[in-house]
This record gives sequence, structure tokens and C-alpha cells, in this order.
Amino acid sequence: MSTIHLTNGDVAADSLRTALQEAGRDDRVYALRDDLAVGPLRGVDDTPDVRADFWERVSADTKRDFLREFREQAASLDKLTHDDANLVVWHGESAADQLMLRRVCYHVRNSPQRLNEVRLSIRDLTDPGAWAHSRKDRATSVGMFAPDVLKGRLPDAAPISVLRISRLALEWQEVKHANGETRRWRDNTFTSGSFADLDALILDLATEAWQPAAHVAAELMSAELGFLVTDTVVLWRLRELAATRRIKLRGDASAWRTLELCATLTPCPN
Repeated sequence: MSTIHLTNGDVAADSLRTALQEAGRDDRVYALRDDLAVGPLRGVDDTPDVRADFWERVSADTKRDFLREFREQAASLDKLTHDDANLVVWHGESAADQLMLRRVCYHVRNSPQRLNEVRLSIRDLTDPGAWAHSRKDRATSVGMFAPDVLKGRLPDAAPISVLRISRLALEWQEVKHANGETRRWRDNTFTSGSFADLDALILDLATEAWQPAAHVAAELMSAELGFLVTDTVVLWRLRELAATRRIKLRGDASAWRTLELCATLTPCPN
């Protein structure tokens, strides 16, 4: 029987493909391209519009056709559900990876014998300089791991018990019903958060002097928020705060190279 490996995102998928190639294996790898830790989830398994509409608002890339992408992904997920291949879900200890695992369990719950997993954690992150080591929550995603690490974990793919698949599928349903703006993963439990949490951090970091927006983004991306914040989401929140005149921006608001920010409480220097 053939094997399909599932990851959260293209970076993880590319790293895993390299690992499989180095191991002399021709297994397929499929990337689920959605950061499920942010944005609405209610109805996500019924129509691709829910997530497509959200990411179209968030992204500064006006050339991407998010509806087409999410329709294609929905079709691929449906095909995986009805395939007879073994599935191996690779996941780290982060909200997005754990949500992806639960979503797959929900879709494949009627054929649980196909479902396997490889669990990764901070203990597998062999690079001592990796920024994840500085996080108190020890959050990791599969995309953080080098191909040689993933190659070494290939033999560790293990079946997920029927009882656990049922529990994870139920947790996915509960998270969808809660439908928070963000989802935190702490102590094996999901709680809902809001974008206001990110906005408050940005406002705390904004100063009376202009500063590179990338510096603020770095602080947010390493903050203890219960999920891994992406640069795309940070840029979106900066634009939203600027639109409501809570901060000032100058430079290209769709990229990091020239973008700077300043607090609006006092006039920003030229």
C-alpha cells in the first residue's frame, strides 16, 4: 500500500520531500496550506469561501486567487479522505500543526486504520541557535526541522489509535464551533483569543521615534501567545492599526524592507 505524508505548509513539505529522497523513498508529500490558528473556522469543512475570504483580507498579495487555491485544497483533502493510501501526519507542538492533525482525524475518522503520525518537539530541534529554544512554551512546527532530522524520524511513524482519532476529531468540531479569532495551544488544550491581543503588543512596542517594523514583528513572532505568529499576520495587523490611526506607518506596507512604524500619541519625527 502506498503512503502519503501530510504537513502543515510548504516549507515543511519541501524539507520532508528532501528527507524522503535522501532515504531513497518515493512516498508522496501533501502540504495543507492554511494557518488554522488564526481566522474563522466555522463552516471551514463545508465551503472553502470561509478561509479564502479571510486570507484575501489578510494578504497584501493582490495577485493570488485565494478562492481557487482553497477550492483546490478542499478537493485534494476530499480525495485524500477517499483514497486507500496510508496517511502519515507530521506535526510539531504548535497550535497550527495540532489543528491540522485534528482536522485530518476528522476527515479520515471513518477509516482510522490508515492514519499514522510522527510527533516532533523541541527535543528534536538539534540546532542550538534555533530561535524556538528561546520560547518558554517550546512551540515548534515541522517547518523548523532540517531534512536530516526528518529523515531520522521516518521509522517512527506510528498508528493513531481509534480512540484517539475519535477524540481529536471531536476536538476539531469543538474548536470550529468556538470560532475564535485566534486559537492558543497550551497544556494540550485550545483556548480562543482575539486579534486585539496582537494589537496590544504592537501598541506597547510602538515608540515616539520611527523604528523598523521588522523589529516589532520579531518581538511578536517570539512572544508567548500560544501560537506561532507569521509575518503575514503581523503586516496585516500593522495595516489595520494604521487605518484606524492607532499607529503611523511609512514605507511599503506590503513588505518589510522599507516599512517603519511610530506611535501616534505624539508627532513622529521626520
